[in-house]
Amino acid sequence: MSQNKSNESYKQNKPLDIKIIIAAHKKYRMPQDDIYIPLHVGAEGKESIGYQGDNTGENISKLNPYFCELTGMYWMWKNLKADYLGLAHYRRHFCLRKKKAESGEESKWKSVLNSKEAQILCKQYDVIVPEKRHYVIETLESHYAHTHYIEHLEKTREIISERYPQYLDSYDKILKKKSGYMFNMFVMRADFADEYCSFLFDVLHELDKRVDTSNYSAFQARYPGRVGEILLNVWLDKEVGEQGLKVKEIQHIHMEPINWWYKGTAFLKAKFLGKRYEHGF
Repeated sequence: MSQNKSNESYKQNKPLDIKIIIAAHKKYRMPQDDIYIPLHVGAEGKESIGYQGDNTGENISKLNPYFCELTGMYWMWKNLKADYLGLAHYRRHFCLRKKKAESGEESKWKSVLNSKEAQILCKQYDVIVPEKRHYVIETLESHYAHTHYIEHLEKTREIISERYPQYLDSYDKILKKKSGYMFNMFVMRADFADEYCSFLFDVLHELDKRVDTSNYSAFQARYPGRVGEILLNVWLDKEVGEQGLKVKEIQHIHMEPINWWYKGTAFLKAKFLGKRYEHGF
């Protein structure tokens, strides 16, 4: 793909059609902006929570206990049409800049990326991602090995070597980095999102066939969603160099408090004591 295709056709004056799904498994406050679509992920077999379900159209909703928010991404990929497509979480949103309001709670909601800000960004960039998470004393590979099971990454490498050898150098490079884009969050040109999702889900579906989860806890069985976080970094590393994608990092904002002491302690226990994570933070 040429750099012209990457940018020129999207520099028009007309507004872009931007759709960002918000992955949710329960009823929650949502941004009041037309670019957002609250999506009930893992909706198959569940009682409605009043949002669009990821079990309509072409979907993998039943895989949500393993693929996490990626069942929402799959639904978005197969069923939404727009110039730009994106994914956020009910308790984690993109934020271009922090804004003040009458309370800390309202300040958070006022700070969520809005349609006007998204228009400005998307007319300049092909991909919007949350700022990188830095692990400092861990590489992405070692952190994954300490908190989950290294075989997931080993088998992923096998699949990439077999099916996408052009991504192998980027895969090895990314695993050695100490930071990366997490949460499976992005806002991306629809044609690039199509390319990315084709790569992502082909790798993950094959990985799902090769990993035996019969002795896993429910938490550890959710590994495809975690491997997906790494694969976004791999795809971007390769395609920024190959296609000249213009990528913009912006802030993300948590809508609920984070216990950093508890999270940091779990991080250190995983690294030094071999205690794998058994719940999210």
